[in-house]
Amino acid sequence: MHDHPSYKITRRKSRQITVGSVLVGGDAPIAVQSMTNTLTTDIDATIAQIKALEEAGADIVRVSVPDEESSAALKYIIPAVSVPIVADIHFHYQRGIEAAKNGAACLRINPGNIGSEARVREVIQAAKDYGCSMRIGVNAGSLEKHLLEKYKEPCPEAMVESALEHAKILEDNDFFNFKISVKASNIFLAVAAYRGLAAKCDYPLHLGITEAGGLTTGTVKSALGLGTLLWEGIGDTIRVSLSADPAEEIKVGWEILKSLDLRRRGVTVISCPSCARQQFQVIKTVEDLEKRVAHIKTPITVSVIGCVVNGPGEALMTDIGLAGGGNHTHQMYVNGLQDHRIKDINIVDHLVDLIEKRAAQIEAASESAA
Repeated sequence: MHDHPSYKITRRKSRQITVGSVLVGGDAPIAVQSMTNTLTTDIDATIAQIKALEEAGADIVRVSVPDEESSAALKYIIPAVSVPIVADIHFHYQRGIEAAKNGAACLRINPGNIGSEARVREVIQAAKDYGCSMRIGVNAGSLEKHLLEKYKEPCPEAMVESALEHAKILEDNDFFNFKISVKASNIFLAVAAYRGLAAKCDYPLHLGITEAGGLTTGTVKSALGLGTLLWEGIGDTIRVSLSADPAEEIKVGWEILKSLDLRRRGVTVISCPSCARQQFQVIKTVEDLEKRVAHIKTPITVSVIGCVVNGPGEALMTDIGLAGGGNHTHQMYVNGLQDHRIKDINIVDHLVDLIEKRAAQIEAASESAA
């Protein structure tokens, strides 16, 4: 509910590009991305997954284009979804040309594995012809041979050099509508590479810790790596890589941005871990509440605290607050002020009702302001 101006992050000044209808870089909000894991040739399954990602809050979705059948499928997938689609291209430069023709908003190429400069130039020309942006995707695991010979092993300097070499190819072809990533599975390597790149160019940067792991391990690793960079003001789009349902990547990405007050979306529940002082079942209450309000996109903060030690203080800083009290009677706060008391019965129902009313008020106010 309350902003803390002294905590505000100053973002790196990057040039702005377009990914379809989404602005990336400059003063645009940091975009949250994910990637489908369906077979792209399974058009119905891919459309369904993209729509689920849109619902979870994806700004941009990447789709793998490994063969000609997949690039052909884009003709049917792209008109059926709202979110801009990035075509992921590896090895076969012709797939990039086909994807551009078939409506991709952006082409992601890993220059280390796409072939000669001449082939990269053909992909650039296709991007120009069809109004695509591009992402130079450098990965520690697929650096060019001459850089590995020079540096002996993947290191931040090699990754930055690779990125800038390929940026120069785009620049020499009068193409500037691109962003860059320098991903690694090692946090220290990735963070150092992004810091080095951020200091040497003004292109927007797409952040990711690649191959981060499963839901818990990958969330922790990504939060540390992406969080460090975002806190320093580096990063214009993010992708959390998880061996999990892609919708989970979007949820984690949003939570990272929300934690740093870089973007707001949906209900943020501030809750205690619970202890013997709790006056109601905090963990079950929060679990049920988060499921029930997952559909709400309006930014609202709710505190759910089991007792009066921290309950009133947290309620001061949230839109709606609940502090557990004795005799099965709990204090409700609205806008930081004591509002009314409730009994144990239907705590979640009551909170959901308050949250939905609050969301409707905020939406109505924003509509009348517009």
